[in-house]
Order: sequence, then structure tokens, then C-alpha cells
Amino acid sequence: MTEPVVRMTAAHILAYRDGDHVLVSDGEIVYRGARILHAGRGWDGPVDETVDCGDALIMPGFIDLDALADIDHALLDSWATPDLALGLQWSADYFRSGRRDVFDAPERAVIREYALSQLLRHGITTFMPIASESHSKWAETYEDMVEVARIAKRLGIRGYLGPAYRSGVNVVDGGRRSVLFDEERGRAGLRDAERFLDHAADHGGDLVHGALLPCRIETLTRELMAATAQVAIARDTVVRLHCMQGEVELALLDEWYGMRPVELLETSGLLETRLLVPHGIHLGAPGGQGGQADLRRLAEAGVTIVHCPMTSIRYGAVLESYDRYRTAGVHLALGTDSFPPDLVRGIDYGTHLAKRADGSLSAGATADYIRSATIGGARALGRPDLGRLQPGASADFIVVDLADFAMGVRDDPLRTLTMNGSARDVRRTVVAGSTVMVDGVVLGADQSRLQAHAQVLFERMRAAYSERDHRRRPSAELFPPTFPDITKTTKTTTPKGYSHDQS
Repeated sequence: MTEPVVRMTAAHILAYRDGDHVLVSDGEIVYRGARILHAGRGWDGPVDETVDCGDALIMPGFIDLDALADIDHALLDSWATPDLALGLQWSADYFRSGRRDVFDAPERAVIREYALSQLLRHGITTFMPIASESHSKWAETYEDMVEVARIAKRLGIRGYLGPAYRSGVNVVDGGRRSVLFDEERGRAGLRDAERFLDHAADHGGDLVHGALLPCRIETLTRELMAATAQVAIARDTVVRLHCMQGEVELALLDEWYGMRPVELLETSGLLETRLLVPHGIHLGAPGGQGGQADLRRLAEAGVTIVHCPMTSIRYGAVLESYDRYRTAGVHLALGTDSFPPDLVRGIDYGTHLAKRADGSLSAGATADYIRSATIGGARALGRPDLGRLQPGASADFIVVDLADFAMGVRDDPLRTLTMNGSARDVRRTVVAGSTVMVDGVVLGADQSRLQAHAQVLFERMRAAYSERDHRRRPSAELFPPTFPDITKTTKTTTPKGYSHDQS
């Protein structure tokens, strides 16, 4: 049976011509099955169905290469004082004798379904997952990722998947940050990751692809990094490794190896792979020495930095700067990394932080950030059929409402969206020609059930921090409310360190 030809019209289309995005007013996108037939104006071929989207923008779906596949922990740990922040790591005692899975396998599946549904709700059509290992006995398993693949296929979102693996865990030991290792678990994790590559190749289709997703660079041994590079080269697969994230990482690598992160990537062979690096903010050694040389080396190796501006600023970090990396020839893609998985907000944060970093209103152009969220991610994945609306490309696109009163007055549709709107203005998400979200409803998910279940699991996740805290403080102490909740106390007292407004 021949698949129907669908034509969608809108006030604005972000089409693709001669290697870049272009705007088309009063345009149309036409697709049959998973492939685009036409994007622009003047289609004169057959049409089986026409959908008029009205005062809207049709643009490529977002590619999120550091996508939250978990219940967000930024609500809990992005504002902690130094003392409380130490309590959110594993203690050395928990590592040695107390570690456990906070959630069982069915509960982990609920969490993944909840997170993937949120991605579709926010207009993300292709994702690479990131999940916290803090709440697992160690890290993700092959079985976990097979379940994620099953959920992705059912919901209709494209994923580049693999179980996260590591040799060590960030801990607090003797009152200071450190890493404790279990090297055999790291080797077993890589074996699971290889096994999943085979599973994805055999069963994935175009919605499930395999990738190697080791955890943070300081939680891998040099042996595991080298073994990962060998597998990636032999299988020609993408590797994503979080590194150059913070001063603790730089200090540990300098202490252990006398190396900067980029030097360690090079000596392990990882710079010879199709490497994606989320964040990539802290170049050079502690203090920044060697940063410019590192930037050149990343560009020469073809590394993609997965820039996550919203999450970075939540933890007090800024890419310095987006334009400097881009001008140096470093490939840039985008990620969300925390909730909400909203790349519209991410682009807005990124453009304005770039202005501050470079001291120029013209820095961090909206067009460059849109490219990073679409064709930049596609380049990183080796997928010239993604991230663009042109004949032959995959029919991955979103419809964004521009007519809502809250959107305000309008000028350029992309600049208006990123400054005045958010990804919650996405009204339709289409992946490979299948409509998977309409008017805020993910068609394959029971959102009310997921929301209720996710809240219960979040409360358990929150409570579990206490058993890992090196001082075993209760969750109420680790996560105090913004203001005192007088309904939860027997008497109203002024908390320590809190002063009333005297104005």
C-alpha cells in the first residue's frame, strides 16, 4: 500500500538550501512516509492530506546530544552550599559497603518513559541520553538500555543509545572529593556496551542506534579509555565522554597523570574516534594554562563539543566563548542535560551568555545556535539527512505556535521564539513522518499516570541521598526549602543563617 502524501502549510518554514537554513514565508512541507518530498513553496504534485498550521513556524526537530533520560536532580543540587554539596556525593563508606539500586527495573523503565515523553513534548526528535548513576548500585546495564530502546521505538523518538559505564565513582573520602575504583565493573560495563551495539544493529531500525557512552573522564581508568577507543574505531561508532567539566576533574587528572584532559584523550586514542564532549568548558590545566593549544587540538581532531548552556549556568559555568570555539573550527552541538529539556530556553540562555563572555551584543548569534541544535547535531552523528528540511531528508520536524498572546509582538520568527517563547510552544512533533505529539499530548504515553508515578519516585530519590551522605544528614537538612514552611513545623522559629527583611 502506498503511503499518503501529507502537505503542511504555515506562516513560516525553516527550509534548507545550499548548505544552510533559509526562511520561507507562507510555505509548505510535503512528505511521504519517513522522507521529505518538498520544503518551500509551489508544490504541484499529488497530495492526500493537507494540514494548515496557520500562524506558526515549521522547523527541523531539535537534536539533543546530552538529553535527560532520568528524573532531574538539578532541583536538588544546583544551588547547594559547599558543605551541602559534599553531602550529595557518595560517601566512601557507601561505596565500600552500602551501595544499592534505589529503583528496581520496572521503576527505572517508568523513569525513562517519563523522560523520553518530556523530550518529545519539547520538540526533540533525536536524542542521546544522560542519566544519573548516583541512584544505581553502579551504572546502567545492557538490560536497562534494551528497555530504553523498546520505549523509544514505542513512543517514536530516535535515540543514539548505550549503557553508561565507568571504573570509578566520585566520592567524599576523609572530607574531600576523590574517586574510588572498581576496575572489573568498568570492563564489564564496556562489554555490556558492545553487546548493546549488536542489539541496536540487529533490532533498532532508524529509531534506535548504538553509541558508546562512558561516564565522566575522571571515573574511567586509562585502560578503559583506551579499550573504548579501540572498540569505537573498530565499529566506527560515536563516543560521548563528559570531560573538561570542572576544576575538581582537572585537579584529579593532574594529580594522577600530570595531564590535561585533552592530553589524556589523545594518549588514550579517543581523539581518533568520532568523539562528542559534553560541556568542554574548562580547557587546559588547573588555572587555564594550555587552553588555546587544547582548543586547536580539539578542532584538528574533529571533536564535537555538546554545549549545554542552561545546565552550565545553573552550576555557575559559562562557555568562554561559543564564538571562540566556533571560530577555532570546533564543531558545536547542543544538549539540555537537565529539566526542562528545552532547547529554545537553552538557545536563549546561550546567546545572552555569549554576549557577556565576549563583551559584544553580536556574539552568540541566534542563527549559529539554531544551526548547533539541528545541523550541528546531525553532523556529529554522521547523519546528513537529519536537522534540515529538504527533499530526501528524514521527515523530522516541529510546529511552533506563534499566535499565542503570551508570545508578544513579533519580528523575525526564530528570534521571537527564542527570546519570547519556549519549547512549550511546540504544538506538534513529527519523527520520521510519524506524528508523535500534538497540542502538548505525547500520543504514545499516559502523561497523567507518568506524572503521578514520577513524583513518587522523585520523593524516594530525594530521600536516598541521606544514606549516601558522609554525615548521614536527613533530606530535610540536605534540601531545605527556599523559605520556611510553617505548616511542617510545630513551632515557628527563624532558621540558622536566615534573617528577616528589615525594610
